[in-house]
Amino acid sequence: MSAEAPATPDLQATKDAPVGGQAVLEGVMMRGVSTWAVAVRKAAPEQPEGEIPAGEIDVVSEPLVSWVKRHRVYRLPVIRGVVALAESLSIGFKALGISANAQMPEEDKEIGKGMWTGTVVFAVVFAVALFFLLPAFLANLLRQDLHNGITFVIVEKIFRVSIFIGYLWLIARMKDLQRVFEYHGAEHKTISCYEAGLELTPENAKRFSRLHPRCGTSFLLIVMIVAIFVFAPLGRPVWYVLFISRVVGIPIVAGLAFELIKWFGRNRTKRWARILMWPGMQLQKLTTREPDLSQLAVAIAALGAVLAVENPREAGAEDRVGMEVVA
Repeated sequence: MSAEAPATPDLQATKDAPVGGQAVLEGVMMRGVSTWAVAVRKAAPEQPEGEIPAGEIDVVSEPLVSWVKRHRVYRLPVIRGVVALAESLSIGFKALGISANAQMPEEDKEIGKGMWTGTVVFAVVFAVALFFLLPAFLANLLRQDLHNGITFVIVEKIFRVSIFIGYLWLIARMKDLQRVFEYHGAEHKTISCYEAGLELTPENAKRFSRLHPRCGTSFLLIVMIVAIFVFAPLGRPVWYVLFISRVVGIPIVAGLAFELIKWFGRNRTKRWARILMWPGMQLQKLTTREPDLSQLAVAIAALGAVLAVENPREAGAEDRVGMEVVA
């Protein structure tokens, strides 16, 4: 059995493992190479409505055959990132649906597939409109004062990053999301504990930092920066080409950003990587909170369900392609 972690606060793992996750409603989803699982803390019997769930941990585990294995072209750099991210979004929304239904009283009906599909479509459209189309629209209003394409793209990206940071700042102050952010921290701590090779206990996991170099928050910031270089060659196109290019270019930007965040994760101990990762790590302070031991137990239950059927560290090179997923 592994030794317990030393009594040092905010430990950070120096290894990288093909394990990722996501915070959900009163729970955590974890995924490995061939399995994903979601663990949710259910409300205790007779617990008054509105109180923090204090019941048993409900775990749902599902097999996973990665999309990148379906065709050789899906394993090519950049393309594998787009495929892996689409797959992660699909699993993430399924996990959110499971956690949402777990919080509903037993006498209530589960959320219907149609309603949940509509929610997912709205969320995706809202994100594209807010982070890609709105910045392009604002920059287009100033196009007469921006004398070249490079200036135009930089101003657009200033709008995009400002909207992104403002959005994070706003949701970080929403009381209803505080519990989700605590589970986000629990997810990061648990993955770091596993990457460090320590025994998965709430006490061990708690000593790790709630910040992780492969976090989705950091990934989104990298997306904002990569977009500058992807869209700069287009200069100042007319408005309809501008909007179309921003939507069509999303997969390219996301695929490049995915490769970068994987690269940073593998080189996390190097000084240059730590410097480049620093802005994204700081943003995570908005989207994570310190979890308690009960929340860490939920995250460990999710990862434990994955480890019960597979050992991600022993996965072959082909199995790991595209699987160093966002944490």
